[in-house]
Amino acid sequence: MLRDHLDLPVEMLPQPDETTCGPTCLHAIYRYWGREERLRDVIERTSKLQRGGTVAVFLACDALRQGFEATIYTYNLQVFDPTWFAPGADLSDRLLSQRMEKVDDPRVQEVTAGYLDFLSLGGRLRLKDLSRYLLRGLMRRGVPILTGLSSTYLYRTRREYGPQDLPDDIRGTPGGHFVVLSGYDRPRRTVRVSDPYGPHPYGPSRDYWLGIDRAVGAILLGIVTHDANLLVIRPPGGKRT
Repeated sequence: MLRDHLDLPVEMLPQPDETTCGPTCLHAIYRYWGREERLRDVIERTSKLQRGGTVAVFLACDALRQGFEATIYTYNLQVFDPTWFAPGADLSDRLLSQRMEKVDDPRVQEVTAGYLDFLSLGGRLRLKDLSRYLLRGLMRRGVPILTGLSSTYLYRTRREYGPQDLPDDIRGTPGGHFVVLSGYDRPRRTVRVSDPYGPHPYGPSRDYWLGIDRAVGAILLGIVTHDANLLVIRPPGGKRT
C-alpha cells in the first residue's frame, strides 16, 4: 500500500558560503545514515571545479571512498548520450572517447575525470525517466535524494552575474544548486526540500514543501550548469536502486 505522506529525518546545516551547498547536503546525508563528522572536513576533501563549486559526481566519489554505495540518475545530455545506456555499452570507453574529442570544453574535461573515478570506485549510473513516481519510489524506501538542480528555476529569482553571483536579470546566467529531497505528500503533490541555502523565497526554515512538478522542472533544467541528476547514497549492503 502506498504511503500518502512521508518525512525523512534529514537535518540540514546552513552552507558556510555561496559554493558549499553540495558538501553541506552530502554532510546531511552522512548524518542521516549515522555517520557523524565535521562539515568542515567534508568540505575540505570534496573535489572542486576550477571555477569554484562542485558537481554531484564529486560528491558521489567521496561517498564511495567512505564506504557507501552510490547511484546517479543522470539527465545531463551535455555529458551522456542516451545510447550509452543500451545493453552492452561501455560507459567508460564512451566517456574517454568524448573527452578526446571535446578537448576545448573544460567543464566536460573536469566532470569526465570525476565520472571515470566514480565508475572505477563501483558507482552506478542510471538513465530513467524523471517523474513523481521515481522520486516518491526512492524516498518510500527510506532513501533521501541529493539532487543538483537549477536554483534560478527552483526559486524563480533573477539570474546571477559576476564572481559574486549578484542578481541580474539582464547580464545574468542561470545558477545551479544542491538540495536534498526528504519527503513527500502524495495527495498535495508536493515534496519536502531540505535546503542549505538561506534566505530563500520559501521562508525561514531550511525545510519547505514544494510542488513536485516544480522540483522535476528544476532538476531537468540543472543541465545548464552540468547538474540535472539524482544522487542516491546508501550504506554498504543496502538494496540496489
